[in-house]
Amino acid sequence: MPREPAYYCVPLPIKLSESSTRNNFIHLLTSTGNYKLYIHLEDFKGNSAYAEYFEFSLGNSATHYRLEVDGYCGTAGNSMKYHNGMMFSTKDKDNDINQNSCAQIYKGAWWFKRCHSSNLNGKYLGGQHSNYAKGIIWNTWTGGFYSLKSTRMMIKRH
Repeated sequence: MPREPAYYCVPLPIKLSESSTRNNFIHLLTSTGNYKLYIHLEDFKGNSAYAEYFEFSLGNSATHYRLEVDGYCGTAGNSMKYHNGMMFSTKDKDNDINQNSCAQIYKGAWWFKRCHSSNLNGKYLGGQHSNYAKGIIWNTWTGGFYSLKSTRMMIKRH
């Protein structure tokens, strides 16, 4: 019996200058068929949770890599729902709908809206902290005052 293909790991940008290249690659990949997104989250206590979206795609550069996610299931809560339909913002490309640049406020690039319910490109703050919504955030799992230890975003064709 053939084995189901593994998820492709989608490395998050380490440098903001890498965002466009990686987003373009993900767009090209997801434009060739139907993909799902799996997000694995880990806190500093050894707990983990996941969010899976059965429909996932990124638009092209002309749409500023518009995020499309739907069909949530998982244990982490649906923090990406808030970002569905949003364009990717960086410190130098403010594509959110907030009056001020969310990417500048929260020191990272993401599909910000007004501003976020999740931000896996936030600053690494090491767990509990006092700066609301700063850090690596998945609000529906750990809230806005907790920066996660590790995250992985993976995609798989279906």
